[in-house]
Amino acid sequence: MVTIYIIGFVVSLVLALFLTPLVKKFAIKVGAVDVPDARKVHTRIMPRLGGLGIYLAFVLGLIAVLPFIPESLSVRDANFLKAFLIGGSMIVLIGALDDRFQLSAKVKFLAQIVAACVVVFGFNITVDFVNIPFQDSYSMLESWISIPLTIFWIVGVTNAINLIDGLDGLAAGVSAIAIGTILVMSFLMGNTTVALICLLLLGAIIGFLFFNFHPAKIFMGDAGSLFLGFSLAMLSLLGFKQIAIVSFITPLIIIGVPLSDTFFAIIRRKIQKKPIFAPDKGHLHHCLRELGFSHRQTVLVIYGISGFFGVLAVIQSSAAMHEANWVTFVVICIMMFFMQIGAEVIGLVGKTKRPLLGLINRLRVKTNAESRTK
Repeated sequence: MVTIYIIGFVVSLVLALFLTPLVKKFAIKVGAVDVPDARKVHTRIMPRLGGLGIYLAFVLGLIAVLPFIPESLSVRDANFLKAFLIGGSMIVLIGALDDRFQLSAKVKFLAQIVAACVVVFGFNITVDFVNIPFQDSYSMLESWISIPLTIFWIVGVTNAINLIDGLDGLAAGVSAIAIGTILVMSFLMGNTTVALICLLLLGAIIGFLFFNFHPAKIFMGDAGSLFLGFSLAMLSLLGFKQIAIVSFITPLIIIGVPLSDTFFAIIRRKIQKKPIFAPDKGHLHHCLRELGFSHRQTVLVIYGISGFFGVLAVIQSSAAMHEANWVTFVVICIMMFFMQIGAEVIGLVGKTKRPLLGLINRLRVKTNAESRTK
C-alpha cells in the first residue's frame, strides 16, 4: 500500500508539471487573465485558471492508482470519494467561470452553497458529533444542527483559502502545509483514504508551485483557491468524522492561517462599515508587505506561521488520543494569544485597533510608575 501512495504522489506531481503549461496556454487563448489594479501586487497581465491543472492532475492521478489499491474501499469511503469528486468538480467549474467572466460574489457564494448541499443531501456527509471538551465523551448532533453546520463549514473553509490568494505561491503553499498536516494525522489514525487523497493533492500542488512560486508564470485563480479550500473542508470532515478521541478544535488549528485571516477581515470590514465581501488591502500578506518584507519573504513568513499551526494541530491531536486534555487547553491559549498579538502588531484589524497591546502597555507603565514610587 505504501508503494501505491508513493506512485500516486509522483503521478500527480508529473501530471501537474505537464498540464500546467498547457492550462496556461488555454487560459491566454480564452482570455482568462488577471489584469493589474490598485489592490493587486503584480504589474503585468497574468494567465489564471492554474487551479484547473491542479484539479486535472489530482483526478487523473486518482484514476491511475485506484485500480491498484489492494483492498476495496469501505462504503463510507467510496461514498466520500464520489461526493469529493462531484462537489469538487462543481467548485472548479464555478471558479473557472469566474476566472474568465468575473462573476459576482453573490453568484459564487450561491454556487458554493449548492455544491455543499449536493455533498450533504446527495451523499449524506455531515458532522455527526461534537466532542465535549476535557471529557472522554461526545454528543451526537441532531440533523437540524449537523446539516447547516456542515454546509457552513464547507462554504467557510472554501472561501478562507480564496481570501489569502494574494501573492505568488501563497494559497498553494499554505494549502499544501495544511494538507500535509492532515496527511500526518491520517497516518497516525490509520485513515488510508484520507492519506491517499492528501498525497495526490500534495503532488498536484507541488507540481503547480514550480510555475506559481515568485515570480509566478500563472495564477491558480478561483478555480484553484476554491478547489483547495473545498478539499480541505472535505478532508477534515472525513478525517475527523466520528472519531471521539480527536477534539473538535483540531480542524480549526490546521487551517488556522486562512481562517484567522478571514475572521479578522470580517471584523475589519465591520468596523470600517464595508460589505463583508468587499475586497481590500488589509489581509495578512498585505500587512506584511507594508512592514517591509519582500514578496518571497512575506510568503515564506506565512508558510512558517502555517507550519506552526500544523505542529500545534499534531501535538493537540496526539494529546487528545492519549486523553491529555490539558494540552488542548494550552494549545488553544497559545494559539489565541499569538493570533491576537500578531494581528495587532501587523494591523490586521486596523492600525489603531490594538486592545491587547494597549493593555500590556498600560500594565507596563503602571508597573514602572509603582516601582519609581517605592
